[in-house]
Amino acid sequence: MVIHVVIAEDMGLLRGALCAALSREEDMEVVADVEGVGELLTVVRRCRPQVVVLALTPELPDPVEVVARIDVEAPHAAVLAMSPRWSPALVEAALAAGARGLVGKDSSLAELVRAIRALAAGERAIDPAAAVAALSPPEMPLTPREMDVLRMAAEGLPLKEIAVRLYLAHGTVRNHLSVILRKTGARNRLEAVSRARRNGWL
Repeated sequence: MVIHVVIAEDMGLLRGALCAALSREEDMEVVADVEGVGELLTVVRRCRPQVVVLALTPELPDPVEVVARIDVEAPHAAVLAMSPRWSPALVEAALAAGARGLVGKDSSLAELVRAIRALAAGERAIDPAAAVAALSPPEMPLTPREMDVLRMAAEGLPLKEIAVRLYLAHGTVRNHLSVILRKTGARNRLEAVSRARRNGWL
């Protein structure tokens, strides 16, 4: 039996390389490839693949929501989620949404092929790095006061309101937020909150 595969990856070069590599496998056929997740559900319903290789971005929740929709609307398709790095929260979210397999983007082609075959056979395939991530949450880098500020930011409060609630100067809150962004590697408050939630800090 030939395994029909759909690939969803926003990086064109990587997507093309995956398509070419998997097409060389005698028991696999890439029936479609898409950029991102916008048209993925339509493609999956039309092509009816056994396996969907879906790239997740840790900073964005949308792909995890797509996993859940595929699980409901196209139960014939097993989702193999790929991520450049696995956090405990992302592993939990992907599995809870219905992903049948998890692999890292740094996995070898042989590992990816084995995972696809496992999913097509009705089995699960969990990358060792994803399993370790689930068992070893990243260390929380924020101080208790920075966490207080981030919790308030997560409620959508403006800086002035955060300052009033925490009995801090407006400039102090702004400085705390700058440190939070640096420590979490986030570009803005929303992204910092999202990363903290995914890592289980909030």
